[in-house]
Amino acid sequence: MTPIERARTLIRWIRNKLTRKQFIIFSSVLVGVSVGFAAVALKIFTHYIFIVASFYNEGDYKFYFLLLPVIGIFLTVVLVQKFLKGKLEKGISHIHYNITKNSSLVPREQMYAQILTSSLTVGFGGSAGLEAPIVVTGAAFGSNYGKTYHLNYQERTLLLACGVAAGIGAAFNAPIAGVLCALEILLLDISISAFAPLIIASAVGALISKIILQDEGILLSFESKISFDYHNVPFYILLGLLTGLVSVYYSHVFLKTETLIGKSSMNVYLKAIIGGGLLSLLMAFFPTLFGEGYESIKTLFADKPEELLNSSLLSQQKNNEWLVLLFIGAIIFIKPIATAITLGSGGNGGNFAPSLFIGSYLGFFFSKLINLLALGIHKLPISNFTIVGMAGIISGIYHAPLTAIFLIAEITGGYNLMIPLMIVSSISFVLSKYMEPYSLDTIKMARRGDVFTQDKDKKILVTIDASQLIETDFQKVDSNATLGNLVELISKSKRNIFPVVDSDGKLLGIISLDNIREIIFKRELYDSVKVQELMVSAPAMVFQNESTEDIMKKFDETGAWNLPVVNSNNQYIGFISKSRMFSSYRTTLQTTTI
Repeated sequence: MTPIERARTLIRWIRNKLTRKQFIIFSSVLVGVSVGFAAVALKIFTHYIFIVASFYNEGDYKFYFLLLPVIGIFLTVVLVQKFLKGKLEKGISHIHYNITKNSSLVPREQMYAQILTSSLTVGFGGSAGLEAPIVVTGAAFGSNYGKTYHLNYQERTLLLACGVAAGIGAAFNAPIAGVLCALEILLLDISISAFAPLIIASAVGALISKIILQDEGILLSFESKISFDYHNVPFYILLGLLTGLVSVYYSHVFLKTETLIGKSSMNVYLKAIIGGGLLSLLMAFFPTLFGEGYESIKTLFADKPEELLNSSLLSQQKNNEWLVLLFIGAIIFIKPIATAITLGSGGNGGNFAPSLFIGSYLGFFFSKLINLLALGIHKLPISNFTIVGMAGIISGIYHAPLTAIFLIAEITGGYNLMIPLMIVSSISFVLSKYMEPYSLDTIKMARRGDVFTQDKDKKILVTIDASQLIETDFQKVDSNATLGNLVELISKSKRNIFPVVDSDGKLLGIISLDNIREIIFKRELYDSVKVQELMVSAPAMVFQNESTEDIMKKFDETGAWNLPVVNSNNQYIGFISKSRMFSSYRTTLQTTTI
């Protein structure tokens, strides 16, 4: 018996000794430990690839690093094509889909595929983040654990969320943010009793990270020393507005660029080389686009922006304060393009780190510009604005203000900036949601009609497959039939609605038993009255594959309880009833509340 089989046997024995709730708590610890180690492994692996690759600052090999993104993206594509059968789920949106459309089952290969591919991409300088791959990895661990031990949908979904919480907790040593991320970004409906496993998993993941990485300098962390000054509230309000606008810009530019590159018909290997080349060209002028960019965030926090121009073609101008500020401002608008090129050309990574990157640059740019223009009359604390800007962009891009607030509070080691974090995050969230109703991870799904939102009704309706609710036991009536033929059908039917069709099966109208009750016993009319004289138009027609939300709108607008379903050629398929949809809604509500 292998060690893995022994471990599984032990877990099954423990399961038999515990109640279901106790076993979920126990399982949340195991998932937290597993995901914590996976996150640490990914961070360390990527960090040391980056260290080995970063000797470009030495001697004549100053610009050697420009080749690395090409190598990293190319190796990622080779790995995907040769070992992952050309399939790799990128981004958190796939978790949404798996939760609602695939019974919270995440493919098993996601337990390792994300770690391998994202470490190659980001470690060799791809301009993306590791947090989304960590989240997908955590979800895969939780989901497959639940599948292995035959847990039901609700329990499996809860452990999937535990994996996500543990991943974020470990990635930033931020357990509270891990829990909030699982709730806000996955849009889960969690009862109070389900919070305990989430908190435990996130805390365990963060603890693993804390123990192993505490002195490695790998995690993003700060120590905020400047207290909040209420006189700066107007400037924080302005920063909130700016982060909201930039968040919308980021989402739209990233998606357009990634789609443009991703849909290209060129060979995947050629696309990787060209994409890596374009990325390298950008890095020649803006070397801070290399990798996650966390080191440059720390540089801005320390108010040493001139160091960002080291190894750049503009390095000779780093003493020009205004040029450095313009350099930083330009990066804010270029970063989403660089990230889109990285992912669209075949690399793997996420937008979480780029969001923090842009937020810090925007916060620094805004506060530094105010300080330069104010000529010493009013001086803003640059480090505080650099930190708070990160929360604004996270909140705006992911529509997750609580995650943004507590993530930044935790990685700064204190809560003395809680008020400005709340101001900036809430304003950014409201403005970005007004301009773009969907977060970056749900925009694509919205375009496909698979959107999952914080509106509980819409979210539940999206999860209902209307095609499964179509009833086909209604007796069809030919339009040329007589009243006598109809009466014969009525005697054999348990329904009181009859669809009228032509010879090609196209729906022409409907006949309700209530509307003909007065004449069905008049035998003298059986041969003389035709069905087409008795039929009426349907209140509305439902088309095959129409969204559940649109169907409910038709029920509301018409007041009908049954509507006919047709295909694209208006051929009759069956009926769908409001009562059956309500029943499905109630069932889905019960099964999706964890």
